[in-house]
Amino acid sequence: MNQPFPVRGPEAPAPMFNIPTVILALAAIMIGIEAGRQWLLSADQDFDLLLAFAFWPLRYAGTPLAAELPHGGADVWSFVTYAFLHGGWEHVIFNLAWLVAFGSALARRFDTFSFLAFFVACAVGGAALHLALHADDLRPVVGASAAVSGLTAGALMFIFQRGGPLGGGHRSDPAAYRVPRMTLAELAANRQVRLYFAVWFILNTVFGLWGDALTGGGGIAWEAHVGGFVTGLLAFPLMDPLRRRG
Repeated sequence: MNQPFPVRGPEAPAPMFNIPTVILALAAIMIGIEAGRQWLLSADQDFDLLLAFAFWPLRYAGTPLAAELPHGGADVWSFVTYAFLHGGWEHVIFNLAWLVAFGSALARRFDTFSFLAFFVACAVGGAALHLALHADDLRPVVGASAAVSGLTAGALMFIFQRGGPLGGGHRSDPAAYRVPRMTLAELAANRQVRLYFAVWFILNTVFGLWGDALTGGGGIAWEAHVGGFVTGLLAFPLMDPLRRRG
C-alpha cells in the first residue's frame, strides 16, 4: 500500500538579518551616536561630549590640567562609554565588522545580560591597561576596538572547537555555539587559532608602529586593544555560561 506524500505548509521566510538582536542593537547605538555627532552637534557641543564620555587618561593624573576635565560620574562611566564613540565613519565600520564577525558567536552562546557584561568587562580592561601605560596622556581614547578585541578572544575559545561553527563543516545550528570551550593550552595548540591570533597581532603591531601615518595623526590606542583581548581570554572561562566537562 502506497503511503501518501506528506503535505507541507508554506515555509517560514528566512530572516532578513542572521545577526543576534543584541549585536544589531549595539550597532544601531554606535551608528546613531556617530550620526548625531557628525550631523547634529556643533564642534563645541561635540567636544563637550568627548570631555564627558571619552576616556581621558589625564582625568586621573591629579594635575591642575586634569582638574579642567569633568569628574564625578565621568571618572567611572568613561571606562565604558568611550567604546560607543568613534573617530569617524571608517572607525565605526571597521569595529562593527569585527563586532558582527566575532560578537555574534558570543551572543549566540550567552544570554543578553551576560553578553553585555562581557562586552563591558573587555572595554574596562582595555581602558585600564591604556591608563596604566599612559597615566598622563592628553589624548582621549574612543572606539569599541578594545571591547571587540575581547569578544574576539572569547570567540576564539570555542568557534574552532570540534563541532563548533568553524570547527569543521561550518555548522550554524544552535548546538554549534554550545560546544565546550578550549583551555589556554588547547588554544595554543590549535593551528586555526594561532593563525587568527597572528593576524590580530600583526594588525595591532602595524597600527601601533605606524598608526599616526595611517590615520593622519589620530593615533591608535593599541594598548587598549591588548588590554581588551587579554581581558577576554581571562574573563571568558569565568563568565562562560557552559561549564567545561571534566
